[in-house]
Amino acid sequence: MAVIKYASREVICKIVYYGPGRSGKTTSIKYVYSRIPRTRKTDMISLATKEDRTLFFDFVPIELGNFRGFKARLQVYTVPGQVVYDSTRRLVLRGADGVVFVADSQEERLEDNKWSWNNMIENLESNNIVINEIPIVLEYNKRDLEKITPIEELENQLNYDNCPYFLSIATHGRGIIPAFKTVGVLVLKKIKALLGEHSG
Repeated sequence: MAVIKYASREVICKIVYYGPGRSGKTTSIKYVYSRIPRTRKTDMISLATKEDRTLFFDFVPIELGNFRGFKARLQVYTVPGQVVYDSTRRLVLRGADGVVFVADSQEERLEDNKWSWNNMIENLESNNIVINEIPIVLEYNKRDLEKITPIEELENQLNYDNCPYFLSIATHGRGIIPAFKTVGVLVLKKIKALLGEHSG
């Protein structure tokens, strides 16, 4: 849940990139980071193994400027995709205001996508986050590769809540910004409503 600091007039929102290992989560937020003006971001913190997989999280605090009289900041994390790091995924997901689920479109990764989606739902629930109340956006990544799962199949297997989705090629930055902007807008709409409740 967003942190609202009334004394300093600041709102801090948290977006988490979720998905199976090597689906493109880190590549996605690195691209987002590269498109943000230097004056609106701090350094990215990345912890990775020798295989260049995210072990803990990438953290991108983004200054959003004035928002309904508050200074809004966005914190963007990725979770480790490997099965063994479930406790870390659950911890990173705690307090999330929005999620971008990055699916690997390759046919052989369909079961990994399904496992990761179900794992995300379990970890949201374990953090007392209601699945129908948190904005979720999907990236169907690696659409440039051969032997990819049709969109209709990915939608049937993963997106049964009819969340917004985007076709992406994270290595080229395709579809990344629209997905990020969409989850950001959805999160800020919820924050706006929350601020309205408190001001009333």
